[in-house]
Amino acid sequence: MSKLDGNERWKSKMLLTEHQEQYENRNKHPQTGRVTTEELTMIRDAIMFPYMLTMCEKSLQDLRISTHLFKQIHEQFIQIIMKDISRDLSKTNRELRQRNIKIFSDETHDGIIYHRYICRGYEDRFGIVREVLRSEISVRFTKYSMRILSQLNREEQSI
Repeated sequence: MSKLDGNERWKSKMLLTEHQEQYENRNKHPQTGRVTTEELTMIRDAIMFPYMLTMCEKSLQDLRISTHLFKQIHEQFIQIIMKDISRDLSKTNRELRQRNIKIFSDETHDGIIYHRYICRGYEDRFGIVREVLRSEISVRFTKYSMRILSQLNREEQSI
């Protein structure tokens, strides 16, 4: 152990901030071009969220022309869900940009939706079966709804 260990002044005088970052990251393994399972999940989410927003928008349009008794409450509920989806979509897109992953337009073939992506120089296609996408969308809508309802329930109990 050196006399200079623990002396932050010594450390700051010798290393610029960008060099300090490199020094701290020296033992981390560099990422390869292949995507990880976590990144594939983010790609799936980045593909799924726009479909969910479209579905919400269509439901809002249908609701606005209806004469439903609780029309206004349903509209507010859908708008809250859309806000949550938009927040999650922007968070996912930001994370994909940080990881240098780009997703390109889709094509549908035999009920499978394909998206091309480039991940750190590695190019591949991501395919998801339409029925799987529908079921995942259903699960996500349930999660968003349960989150809103639980928040309302907590607010009601605190009154």
